[in-house]
Amino acid sequence: MSLNDNQIRFLRKQAHSLKPVVLTGQHGITEGVLNEIDLALEHHELIKVRISASDREERKEMINEICEKTSAELIQSIGHIAALFRQKKDRSKTRFTLPK
Repeated sequence: MSLNDNQIRFLRKQAHSLKPVVLTGQHGITEGVLNEIDLALEHHELIKVRISASDREERKEMINEICEKTSAELIQSIGHIAALFRQKKDRSKTRFTLPK
């Protein structure tokens, strides 16, 4: 699913007050971390993840890997925090009505 600028702006506003629900540890992106992110996205649709990597490029790679493996969209990345979005498969139970 590709989001347009209007939808990304809307989701950034929604994500502003959220706290990170998943924290990556010293071992990086493991299957357990990916499973937790997947469950959180399925339940909440919009989440924040704290990435524990000291290097900016390493953080980018980790965020890209998470997005690729969980089919999530990157909404925003500031410092060590990334906001991710994945709409529920059952659209009748979705939390967010995205603008056009």
